[in-house]
Amino acid sequence: MRRVAVRSVVVAGLLACGAGVPGPAQASAGAPAWAPAQVSAWAGPEADVSYHGRVALSGARLRVWLVPENDGPAALPNATLRVRLSTDLADRQQLAQGCARAGLREVVCETGPLPSHGRGRHVGLALELRERVPEVAVRVDTWWNGGATDRNHANDDHVVLALDTGDAYAF
Repeated sequence: MRRVAVRSVVVAGLLACGAGVPGPAQASAGAPAWAPAQVSAWAGPEADVSYHGRVALSGARLRVWLVPENDGPAALPNATLRVRLSTDLADRQQLAQGCARAGLREVVCETGPLPSHGRGRHVGLALELRERVPEVAVRVDTWWNGGATDRNHANDDHVVLALDTGDAYAF
């Protein structure tokens, strides 16, 4: 059941990014099928999704802890956050519930419901890297937000440099 839920979030995210069938605006403009769909006049409810947490690198293991928040004004039934790394992940990963690998260097996780002016579920990842590196850049951002309009991307798009010291770096 869990895999089905994660797949539906991942598929919804791909469709939201325009990876699906081209829409009428693309077809009429002659845009290629891979081009993102144009934003319609109605962009959904307004919500301000943000992430707060920390990352720590020790050896070839990267730990990421974060909490998604929504400053409103509308609640969201779910969103998908993305964690991207500057180095490759190991082939095998033990991921938290609601998370899925999305590439050589990416993991996506559902946030669960995000009430207006409230927090989503805590997300904890213990990621194994392909090899030990002295540092890794970790980017956390929103991959899919259910079609909501978010006017403040300063609080949901973070890049953190973690050194191989075991120290936690906050964002």
